[in-house]
Amino acid sequence: MKATALAILLIVTTAAGLAVAYPTAAAVACPSCLGFKKASGQVYVEEGMTPQQQAAALETIAIARERLRQFYGATESNPEIFVCGYDNCYRKIGGGKSRGMAVLNLALFLSPEGVTVTIASHEMSHIELHIRIGLIKTFRRDVPQWFDEGVAVLVSDDDRYLKPVSSPDRCLVEPDGALPTTRSAWIESAASASLYAKAACRVSRWIADHGGSHAVTRLLEKIVAGESFEMAY
Repeated sequence: MKATALAILLIVTTAAGLAVAYPTAAAVACPSCLGFKKASGQVYVEEGMTPQQQAAALETIAIARERLRQFYGATESNPEIFVCGYDNCYRKIGGGKSRGMAVLNLALFLSPEGVTVTIASHEMSHIELHIRIGLIKTFRRDVPQWFDEGVAVLVSDDDRYLKPVSSPDRCLVEPDGALPTTRSAWIESAASASLYAKAACRVSRWIADHGGSHAVTRLLEKIVAGESFEMAY
């Protein structure tokens, strides 16, 4: 699956020049070409990061992985993780204003400001969900973006959008209508419409009503088996 996804990225971007058109794909294909070196396992860090920065990044990633495991029970994903120690590195790979970004089920990229347990586990959640439903269903958005994002907020336990886990109801913002189902629509209005908090509220209540976080894995299994999201949900 990983090889297939990478091949698709390479084919799509080769004509325009891989490193220019899709630098994240170039980093996955050749980390050293974009200034990364292997730190441990699947983790790559920017050349020039101090030993202290590298150690802190590895610890953060280990904690984030454990947070993901606690939510899912077991994890199926093992993406390559690229850590930028300086802003220019993240700009060079096209990170823009984000603090972290997941590329399909292949890789996770973290900005200097994104090397936190919250950001890392949020992006890991996207990759875990995508690998569980497969590449085709990910491309088709068989799981709507609001659910994907709501799960990621819960996995990361992001207190910007959720009350503490000890709260009877973790909602900070009531979901007052339909939430965007596509990534493009989500990106356009996420910040202005408190969408992360609304999605987290809706997903947290759904999970509470369905017996806990294992409800998410059951839903994804149903989607893999051919049910629509609406039926599985």
